Amino acid sequence: MIEYNDIIKTGNARLDKINFPVDTKNIEVYLKREDLIHPAVSGNKWYKLKHNLIHARRQKYNTLLTFGGAFSNHIYAVAAAGNIFGFNTIGLIRGEKHAPLNPTLKFATEHGMRLIYIDRTSFKRKNEEDFRKNICKQFGNVYILPEGGTNEFAVTGVAEIVDSIKADYDYLCCSCGTGGTIAGLIKGTGGNKKILGFSALKGGDFLKHDVRNLLSGDAGELKNWKINLNYHFGGYAKINLELINFVIEFERINKIVLDYIYTGKMMYGLYDLIKAGYFEEGSRIIAIHTGGVQGNLGMNERKDKILKRSGNEDLKICK
Repeated sequence: MIEYNDIIKTGNARLDKINFPVDTKNIEVYLKREDLIHPAVSGNKWYKLKHNLIHARRQKYNTLLTFGGAFSNHIYAVAAAGNIFGFNTIGLIRGEKHAPLNPTLKFATEHGMRLIYIDRTSFKRKNEEDFRKNICKQFGNVYILPEGGTNEFAVTGVAEIVDSIKADYDYLCCSCGTGGTIAGLIKGTGGNKKILGFSALKGGDFLKHDVRNLLSGDAGELKNWKINLNYHFGGYAKINLELINFVIEFERINKIVLDYIYTGKMMYGLYDLIKAGYFEEGSRIIAIHTGGVQGNLGMNERKDKILKRSGNEDLKICK
């Protein structure tokens, strides 16, 4: 068994009541602060990795190999976890190498991860059997983690988040990238609560199919969940002035930092749906802060360009 309780502080994931500058119609919103459990292996990334690491250790693997983009929270977390728990790590990175390394990849190398860059066409083949066989030929006996860390072990781990929520609620919300987090929440609730996901990807309708595939047994038949596709802001890692204004104002009001790729988009979606009357009056909503705030360092240049073009010096939330 991997010893992690002294390092990963899951008990730090408190519930913070959220304030929005609109009439919430007696709707209470709380943020489950999974971003606070560890500086690097934070949020849903720890829960996705936990049982994978336990399994890899039991099977005598000493090297983890995984996939991700240049700003991947998953790459960042795997590098950190490998360094903490004594695994070698290899990251297959989508696209060409750029110097200097961005903050995510610099952190990964500083924590012992070997980076291998592969072209985007080859990267799309990462789940094909022949591609996996070639990986084993090239790198030997490695434990392969899928992109985003999503597999059956990840679903089991994320389900533990539900067990840690001691308050009553009507809706449980999360951002969606590969579908592993919402699948774990669905499994953990067992159909007793409403689950609402927010796709961070443009054209994310495929996530519904992927989530069903991740859920086995009775969990695969549950109908208590939906994935909203309307708050991707143009696609993965795409941002605009409206989202930037919202995230900055949210931090000012609540003293909580959101990442722009996942949790920021989800919280904007909740804000917008509350304004539109989507939720029943008196509802209590718990949203999961999935960490990944490190990704904001990689977004700063893009954010600054948007702000400069807008000429917007007084950042106020869009009403």
